[in-house]
Amino acid sequence: MSRARTVGSSLTAEAFTVGVLAKRGRFAVLEPFFERRPGGRRPIVDPGRNARPGQLVLVRTGGRVKGHAKVVRVIGRPDVARDVLEALMLDRGLRRSFPAGVDTAAREAVQAVDDTVARRDLRDLPTFTIDPSTAKDFDDAISAEELGDAHWRVWVHIADVSAYVRPGSPVDREAYRRGTSVYVPGAVEPMLPDVLSNGACSLVPGEDRLAVTVELELAGAAVTRAAFFRSRIRSDARLDYEQVDRIFAGTERAQEPWALPLAAARGASAALRERREALGALAVESAEPAFALDAQGHMVGAERQEQTESHTLIEHLMIAANEAVARLLSDRGIPTLYRIHERPEPVAAERLLEQLESLGVPTPPAPEHIGPREAGEIIAAASVLVAAEVRRRGGAGRLGLTSLVLRSLKQARYAPENKGHAGLHSEAYCHFTSPIRRYPDLVCHRALLSAVGGGEEAPRATRLDEAAEWTSGRERDAMSIERAADDVAQAFLLERGLFDGSIDRDQEGEVVGLIGAGVFVAFGDGFEGFLPVRRLRGDWWELNEAGTQLQGEESGRTIRIGDALAVHVRSVDAPRGRVELDIA
Repeated sequence: MSRARTVGSSLTAEAFTVGVLAKRGRFAVLEPFFERRPGGRRPIVDPGRNARPGQLVLVRTGGRVKGHAKVVRVIGRPDVARDVLEALMLDRGLRRSFPAGVDTAAREAVQAVDDTVARRDLRDLPTFTIDPSTAKDFDDAISAEELGDAHWRVWVHIADVSAYVRPGSPVDREAYRRGTSVYVPGAVEPMLPDVLSNGACSLVPGEDRLAVTVELELAGAAVTRAAFFRSRIRSDARLDYEQVDRIFAGTERAQEPWALPLAAARGASAALRERREALGALAVESAEPAFALDAQGHMVGAERQEQTESHTLIEHLMIAANEAVARLLSDRGIPTLYRIHERPEPVAAERLLEQLESLGVPTPPAPEHIGPREAGEIIAAASVLVAAEVRRRGGAGRLGLTSLVLRSLKQARYAPENKGHAGLHSEAYCHFTSPIRRYPDLVCHRALLSAVGGGEEAPRATRLDEAAEWTSGRERDAMSIERAADDVAQAFLLERGLFDGSIDRDQEGEVVGLIGAGVFVAFGDGFEGFLPVRRLRGDWWELNEAGTQLQGEESGRTIRIGDALAVHVRSVDAPRGRVELDIA
């Protein structure tokens, strides 16, 4: 049965389960959906008036239920991608709506916001946002000017969520419970109600908005002055990444009043990027899929979104703002949540070097005995060499080799102690720039405003250990859901392509991962499947100690990460995001 989620106390808890309604004799029963289990008892269900056999449903199985489990929501059809993704979110415990009291409290907060707090009026300052073309909430905006001779002034404006979400309020408690927004193809589980996330807190063009501004003066990449204050802004333009890339390529003209500020922001960001690369920050290239659904909820396309200059422009300005806030809070000892990324273990660096060497990838020099500091530097240097090797190969090996680098690192997390961010080579770092979608950013806003006389109280230090653990866990949960949703979306796309003949079952793939039980192979436009070792007939295959190569005992044949491999798509289990392969 799909995993049940529980809401409430242990005595009165309501348990909810997702499944497919089926008819067994004169009874309606719930068939498992996300986890196939042969045999086993199928609970009898009260379908109510609207549920029909074959439909995806959400069933209440505990708490106030008397008698049979009851269908509380008809989700849709198990062959429609949008309905399956909705079912996945419900199955993983997402509410998919806000309690009525929270929505009401959010609307009241917008009406009752304190407009007497001191703010700098920056509405005449040319300001713009840069986001994906599909974005609906805009929590950061940029202003910039060139001061001459590689000097710039940059303003990073972040939505002042703390003005609307007061500590301990119903909206604050629900935002903390959620911890983060969760994004799946075609849907989002927002941290804040729509009246805030897409309304009062969204920095849309042409509307006055409340913000918290970080003003930085840069001499090259060095921050020579930083100021922090509440502000009132008005964005002049909502730009998207593709548009900005066209402007940088010279195929589209920037408009006034944001043309010169965009050019200044580009120069400042480039200086910051060059300095970070020189310090040895990790170089990990990735491409995220953007999926398209039609009006009926079927998956119809996907586009890989590569990191371009427009992305890195925003990335490095946001990093600079996050660092500036973290440095101030650390220097003044203000309780907050830092974003920490601890140095990797020496054994992880040693294993990465062993893995790369086994694959013929250049590796950086390393001492005989690697310490914690050297481990981080070695992995960062290795990431640069991996990126260069992938470019040399024309992109081949990117997924598999990048995965090896990432697995050698510790996972970034939130903590009340400043332990630095090894991946960014930053001595102090926090998440400040996305308070619409991450609760730790809201904590940092309150901490910062308490430090600069912005009218907020500092977070209570005694509560931050628990908050750090909780929000780190919610982030991991969100990432797990988002990865599963992407797998489902890709599987539906593949199934559709195989059905209409636009995708062949025989594919030239690339090995991206190995385990003793088989081979993970990427193929086509972002698809991935699993080739069980039992289908590699005629030999006994062993995985080497580095985990980078399968070798046939009798034939001596090898299958290595990064190798080309011809495969045949044997089966697609779209609702569960699983693709099984065979040798072509």
